[in-house]
Amino acid sequence: MSALRVENLNVHYGTIHAVQGISFSLEEREIVSIVGSNGAGKSTVMWTLAGVVERSGGSVEIFGEPLPAKPHEIVARGLALVPERRRLFSALTVSENLIMGAYLRKTDASVEEDMERCFQLFPILKQRLKQRSGTLSGGEQQMLAVSRALMSKPKILLLDEPSLGLAPLLVETLMETILRIRSEGMTVLLVEQNATQALEISDRGYILEAGRFLKSGPGRELAGDPEIRKAYLGG
Repeated sequence: MSALRVENLNVHYGTIHAVQGISFSLEEREIVSIVGSNGAGKSTVMWTLAGVVERSGGSVEIFGEPLPAKPHEIVARGLALVPERRRLFSALTVSENLIMGAYLRKTDASVEEDMERCFQLFPILKQRLKQRSGTLSGGEQQMLAVSRALMSKPKILLLDEPSLGLAPLLVETLMETILRIRSEGMTVLLVEQNATQALEISDRGYILEAGRFLKSGPGRELAGDPEIRKAYLGG
């Protein structure tokens, strides 16, 4: 049984057929990447899985059961999205953003334990607890966005362009953190502008263009494919 299974997914924006019948799966504790050019439909896939955009066709199952339609129900079933450009509650503090991530959970000791786990992943956040998130650096905001999603205690984490706007050193640190999160039992779907690094850490990858998959395969195999490198990876 797959952690997530998507069959014949279609999404329309009016007359625009943004996602055209794609199918893919995630097995437990896998990292799977979707890469492609701007406008290919990558973020639409992520927002659809998170319940923000309505699919016009196809089916999605999470651990063998139909994925609910509403975002809060999807989070409750164990799927959390870290959206592109973070979308933090900028007027709220770091602590308040983390608590918002756990809004479906009862306030108990386990919430505090998970907050401490986030601080183990990103120690700087503990120093910024009372700071408004809108005043954090780009890297710190991304750390907080990931942590906020982890506070919902997901089984599957969707990461939409997590390295956007980050310095190369921070990107490398972020990729290492994604691997660490997976090693602790998380399943990860990654959409990433930095396609080379995304594929290098992925078990499998999919190339998306104009709403359709052009190719799929092991992540490092795709990263080393001359045609893929020329078209998408700047090689």
